Amino acid sequence: MAVLAPVIGLTGGIGSGKSAVAEVFAAHGAVIVDTDAIAHTMTGPSGAAMAAVATAFGSAVLTPAGALDRAAMRELAFADPAARARLEGILHPAIRAESARQVAQAQADPVVPYVILAVPLLVESGAYTRGNGRVDRVCVVDCAEETQILRVMGRSGLSREQVLGIMSAQATRAQRLVVADDVIDNNGTLAALQAQVAVLDLRYRRISGGNSPNAE
Repeated sequence: MAVLAPVIGLTGGIGSGKSAVAEVFAAHGAVIVDTDAIAHTMTGPSGAAMAAVATAFGSAVLTPAGALDRAAMRELAFADPAARARLEGILHPAIRAESARQVAQAQADPVVPYVILAVPLLVESGAYTRGNGRVDRVCVVDCAEETQILRVMGRSGLSREQVLGIMSAQATRAQRLVVADDVIDNNGTLAALQAQVAVLDLRYRRISGGNSPNAE
């Protein structure tokens, strides 16, 4: 019986640098399944979720091209928790199903050493944790909250208050670190990040060889 490549849940708060970490893992040969990328596809023009979104929220949250107007939806969701819950009820099951399909496809390839399942809200959703069999280990990308704020403000143009509002809806650093098997400190340089990923790449390859989530 073939040994399936292990699945590593990668998470971290907004601005922590998850995408940069995923890119380094990909350079080491890992397959990346990114739930954010899946969500963007599903909410783009003619995306699989857009008919349900339009039915639930109307044209006010649609762009002229028929994609999700993220700014309008963000404003609505933060003003109305029930609207946020409706949106999550539409997107989350579809994203979980598609991510599971992509993970299974990657695991069917015998040359794949391990799969990185990048889930920004891994801790918050509870749907990807080790207990339900979706991931074998959890890797948390961690950095100081002020670093998160400055990064997001710099790349998105959001105000400090808007970034803090997003962060307040996410798990805290402490909550993420409690569930972490592995932690990448992304307060420093790219070289420091790359060195940490290189160590974890070797660890995850040993898991693949032994088919044990606890292999070291």
